[in-house]
Amino acid sequence: MEATSSSAAAPPVATSYVLGESEEMPEGSVPVRGHDFGAAPAGTVDLNALLESFGRTGFQATNFGLAVDELRKMLAWRLSDEPVKEDEEEHLRAPEARAAVRTTIFLGVTSNMMSAGTRETIKWLVQHKHVSCLVTTGGGIEEDLMKCLAPHYMGDFALNGRELRRKGINRIGNLLVPNRNYCLFEDWLTPILDTMLDEQLESKKIWSPSTMIARLGEAIDHEDSICYWAAKNKIPIFCPAITDGSIGDMVFFHSFKRPGLILDIAQDIRALNERAMKARKSGMLICGGGLVKHHICNANLMRNGANCASSRPLGCE
Repeated sequence: MEATSSSAAAPPVATSYVLGESEEMPEGSVPVRGHDFGAAPAGTVDLNALLESFGRTGFQATNFGLAVDELRKMLAWRLSDEPVKEDEEEHLRAPEARAAVRTTIFLGVTSNMMSAGTRETIKWLVQHKHVSCLVTTGGGIEEDLMKCLAPHYMGDFALNGRELRRKGINRIGNLLVPNRNYCLFEDWLTPILDTMLDEQLESKKIWSPSTMIARLGEAIDHEDSICYWAAKNKIPIFCPAITDGSIGDMVFFHSFKRPGLILDIAQDIRALNERAMKARKSGMLICGGGLVKHHICNANLMRNGANCASSRPLGCE
């Protein structure tokens, strides 16, 4: 008597019609494997190896690893990697001149990154000329400058806003900023606005947000400041919404005492877009969204897109 279907032996998993037979993984597939902290000497961490491992870790760590790969491509590229073209400018035919032409890197950061300790990382990038320009918000500028006058403090996300208000303390996430910091900033900024207006009236100089920020960087004269290092290294900081914050309040108050100061945003949109259009190779490193992301992406749209981007694995051409 033949066995019934219920008593028949089950087929091997690999050939089961329920699961289907698994195909071989494509050649070059990367196994999931995290960082081995035991590979480095006791008490130390190999940060390069840690970053290398992110691409194999999975989930959002892999996206971070892809961003690291893109940044390495941006930093490694030189014009000397490309063949000399027939219409190449004469001064760029020399090997040493071609090696000096690097990727134009657009760095975009939102103001919360200036409020937090990530400010020091951004400062290091600007100090050592690892980026070509910076795009940020009004809050990003004032937070950088205010920290040179007085510190921000650690707090908690759950602190009661009403109680903080009574104490004259402002909360940014889990960071705390006393009202005194804003008063110090106003006392520092107002005389500079006077000087800027004097120069405008005397020499017909029309300020833009980037030239104003460069002046503020010179005036703060503090090595903890991103604006200071940007001014020192001639790296422009573009801030289309410079009046969206405390700086805007100061400009507003100043306009009643001494009206007439002009901040021309048309100068900066041209300067930002032309920087992208003239780039031999363009890279975008954007931390956050909104205004900074749009302005950097739109500038690179003028050259039909960037060659490298850290937000997704576009790769270098």
